[in-house]
Amino acid sequence: MASSAAPMKTLVLAAAMLLLLVHGGVAGGGNFYQDVDITWGDGRGKILNNGQLLTLSMDRSSGSGFQSKSQYLYGRFDMQLKLVPGNSAGTVTTFYLSSQGSAHDEIDFEFLGNASGEPYTVHTNVYSQGKGGREQQFRMWFDPTADFHAYSVLWNPSHIVFYVDGVPIREFRRRNDGAVPFPTSQPMRVYASVWDAEEWATQGGRVKTDWSKAPFVASYQGYAAAGCTAPDAAACARSNGAWMSQELDSAAQGQLRRAQASYMIYNYCTDKYRFPQGPPPECSSPAK
Repeated sequence: MASSAAPMKTLVLAAAMLLLLVHGGVAGGGNFYQDVDITWGDGRGKILNNGQLLTLSMDRSSGSGFQSKSQYLYGRFDMQLKLVPGNSAGTVTTFYLSSQGSAHDEIDFEFLGNASGEPYTVHTNVYSQGKGGREQQFRMWFDPTADFHAYSVLWNPSHIVFYVDGVPIREFRRRNDGAVPFPTSQPMRVYASVWDAEEWATQGGRVKTDWSKAPFVASYQGYAAAGCTAPDAAACARSNGAWMSQELDSAAQGQLRRAQASYMIYNYCTDKYRFPQGPPPECSSPAK
């Protein structure tokens, strides 16, 4: 991976300039006091620095989590995270969007901890109408525990894009024939959590949580949500927000290809063991 460091620095700088153009140069995020509710953890989630920082912790008794006060149908969602340092085996730190119910939609960033010195796995997934199983996993080109890094989701009627430090790492496009469900009608909240998943999270569950290292703490800052909060799909479809029409231009498509070639470690679309009859239809779907 060392040979890819210089190209990735160039990608990050180019992506940052593109983000400034797309978002009108707006910098910084919201205030956690105003934007989210800590929903579980019995005091393990804390809002600090006048609402600019939020920490979630986990010990043997419980993890913790929060959710956005608003629901959104389409938008751009940004969060800066600094992940659990040291021996984080068994822990999962999350930043995701989800609706409610058994036929829910969901867009996931999950960060799977590892033993000291081993890299984190960035686990992404997309659920539509209750069906997931669309995992792609990555290793990052930096230490995600040493400082804050930006993780973003763009969701509009055409596609869902996952970004790391402004670099697109995954795109899930809507099929033009409607054969594969795509999130278009269920408003979602933004969620985040730190929780124990030692049965599967680290090296397939072979490495368990070392509770002597607790509490495990992840930090969040720079939350920004630019999306439609109208209560119905028809109103949101008429939104003129920049997120509604944003596509990946040729430069961003090149960034996506290079990031996947260098840092993707699992792609369900190429998993012949899971799909011996061929990949799911969305893996080669035309765009809408």
